[in-house]
Amino acid sequence: MQLAQDDALRPFLAPNFFVDSDHAAVAAYAARHVPAAGTPRERMVALYYAVRDGFRYSPWGVVHDPAGFKASAVIARALTADATPVGHCIDKANVMAACARHVGVPSRLHFANVRNHVGTAELERQLGTDLLVFHGYVELWLDDRWVAATPAFNRALCERLGVEPLEFDGVHDSIFQPYDRVAGRFMEYVTDHGSFAGIPWEQMLAAWRRHYPTFGATGVWPRPGTSAADAVDAPTVAQSSQERA
Repeated sequence: MQLAQDDALRPFLAPNFFVDSDHAAVAAYAARHVPAAGTPRERMVALYYAVRDGFRYSPWGVVHDPAGFKASAVIARALTADATPVGHCIDKANVMAACARHVGVPSRLHFANVRNHVGTAELERQLGTDLLVFHGYVELWLDDRWVAATPAFNRALCERLGVEPLEFDGVHDSIFQPYDRVAGRFMEYVTDHGSFAGIPWEQMLAAWRRHYPTFGATGVWPRPGTSAADAVDAPTVAQSSQERA
């Protein structure tokens, strides 16, 4: 039984193209933010808060190259940022997944389509829908089971939106709550895409093209204050047929 479990967990401990847990930048980030002592649960809780509040959430920072989605690339951009580093949900989940693997905690990325009812009007206008496709969070193997953690929204953003920041104790799943502080709709999970050892790049791009009319027509992720016409001349998201587990 233990051997079978070890085999099942092996892909979630190994580095891959996106979750490049063997990269020096990931190792350095983990050394700074994962305590050397403590239980795996305690160490992952500390990592969660470092990632949640160490990167300001921004849905606009989608890079145009699969290499830009690597955990090491997200960390490298953070090191060169003039202000608080920014990252979208997949960026932040991936940094946490890579650091977890680096210190020996199995991790995987989980994706879902969600409907965000607060604070995304401009993005929704440009994407042509209120559906956020391929929202990402991380799952960690702690105490012989998978536990979900969503480090996407930093505390300062939650305060501004009137939403309780998501806490994580390493025991209970931490996923977006359905209501804000005054019982208004906040986050609705619509479609579950499942868990992966890495980022399912081709599947994600196909879903973005299917759900986002402007992206489907131009291959360009919107930027604040741009229109669909402006996007035509912008760099397109790189495509690759290479398998990226």
